[in-house]
Amino acid sequence: MNGNATSVHRNVALLSLATTLADRVTTSAEIDERLRPVLKRLRLPRGLLQRVAGVYERRNWADGQTFDGAAVQAGEKALAEAGIEPSQIGLIINTSVTRKHLEPSVAVRIHHQLRLPSSAVNFDIANACLGFVNGMSLAAQLIDAGQIQYAMVINGEDADEIQDNTIQRLGREGISRTDFMSEFASLTLGSGAAAAVLGPADMHPGGHRILGGVTRAATQFNDLCVGSVEGMFTDAKALLKGGMELVVAAWKEAKKDWNWSSMDRYILHQVSDVHTNAIVKAAGLDRSRVPVTYAKYGNVGPASIPITLSEQSSTLNPGDRVLLMGVGSGLNTAMMEIAW
Repeated sequence: MNGNATSVHRNVALLSLATTLADRVTTSAEIDERLRPVLKRLRLPRGLLQRVAGVYERRNWADGQTFDGAAVQAGEKALAEAGIEPSQIGLIINTSVTRKHLEPSVAVRIHHQLRLPSSAVNFDIANACLGFVNGMSLAAQLIDAGQIQYAMVINGEDADEIQDNTIQRLGREGISRTDFMSEFASLTLGSGAAAAVLGPADMHPGGHRILGGVTRAATQFNDLCVGSVEGMFTDAKALLKGGMELVVAAWKEAKKDWNWSSMDRYILHQVSDVHTNAIVKAAGLDRSRVPVTYAKYGNVGPASIPITLSEQSSTLNPGDRVLLMGVGSGLNTAMMEIAW
């Protein structure tokens, strides 16, 4: 196969991973209550978010909290945990889906608030829910190439506006069951932030080696999940089918270079019970090694994988093999192995 579907990293380690969780908890029961009139009119049962998606609550930002401010907090913690000074960062990649304006990039504000040097390259990578893994892969390539020594990959997401707009729209007259289900995924979203610091493995023997991974695209499905702050509209059935076909294709591609059949932990992008169970079945994963956080945090977009990995970090031992896996709207998939 031509191209760069498979990547191998020679001397890159994950030095730290930090998160900032939103303070306000919103339960699915509370969303059901806000949707009570439309559920009654459409004769839909309460509890769909819990029973179908497995999402019982999600986090939203409290007064005074912002997605980019939370990302900065996560970045500060990640720097402190890595023992790296802001002046040593040569690259910061913001991977947030959330943005308040088209320009400048979200990265410039975070770069400034973290007091990074003017020599630090800064930009956004937007690739739906795969952004954080894509950012780690690009940063690792630049470290391997000797272009930079340390990089930060950072993300902050705000689900408040899209959820409020969705609930208001679903309450309008004329909304059908089909309309409701096309926007169902918006109700599973949550807010949160995460940051990672990457650096040369030979200078940090206690770091977690980033070994490499595989990516695969199926962009003929670019219209199956389309979102903005106004709402996210999804053909859930076709999205799941196309996503699973893509995961299987990438899994087969990876077998040429990787053996991922018996990892110690599989960190999946956090979507729902349906999505998780489908990936477990399609790839033949050990379900006991697939932790989930969407039940309490919802789908936090690109921050889902680092948040889940952060929560699992205390249970991992040196030498454990960890596989990051995700499917993002578009469709794209990415998998990355880390030797803990």
